[in-house]
Amino acid sequence: MSDLKINFEIASFLTSAPNIAHMHMPADVGYEIAFAGRSNAGKSSALNTITRQKGLARTSKTPGRTQLINIFELDPQRRLIDLPGYGFAKVPLDMKIKWQKSLGEYLQSRQCLRGLVIMMDIRHPLKDLDVNMIRWAIESDLPVLGLLTKCDKLKSGARKAAVLKARKDCEQYGGDITIQAFSSLKVIGKAEAEKVMSAWLQPDAELVDLTEVIDEEVVDGDSE
Repeated sequence: MSDLKINFEIASFLTSAPNIAHMHMPADVGYEIAFAGRSNAGKSSALNTITRQKGLARTSKTPGRTQLINIFELDPQRRLIDLPGYGFAKVPLDMKIKWQKSLGEYLQSRQCLRGLVIMMDIRHPLKDLDVNMIRWAIESDLPVLGLLTKCDKLKSGARKAAVLKARKDCEQYGGDITIQAFSSLKVIGKAEAEKVMSAWLQPDAELVDLTEVIDEEVVDGDSE
């Protein structure tokens, strides 16, 4: 197996696009990981934590401000894709429909997509739109990493219970789904998330057994 360590700190902004049709750059080659989540799930903060760059993905006190597909490059062959937030934003219905269409087009047509990271508030995981994203990924034969964000707001026992429940609930969807706790504030779960994503970004990612990559005793995010 090749070296699984990917340096996420070197991520840099490449371009933005309003929808899949305008993603002429970069071409649909190489390896991409997409980040999705409800508009108040802490998606931008999680991206900034994983890349150790406070301002890479713009955060806002107004959920839903990010309306573009934002592309960050790790190297010429590897990219992180920040998809528009969904669900919570106070925007017109036609805008929400446009976002949903853009998300669906990206997941179903982007051939270089290797995995989907879905951010969900640990106190309110697996809402309808989250489940829709998971099902889209599974139907597209994509692995899913569910990060239960803001886990610092729960005590250890409640945190573990929330992770176990989410894992159990996800069993019904089948597919390759990994669930773990995550906190941008306390930097919990970062190393474990990086291990999963590093495996996805390998040329032979489809052959990587994630049970060898991530230790079950720390996947719930208690390690830092």
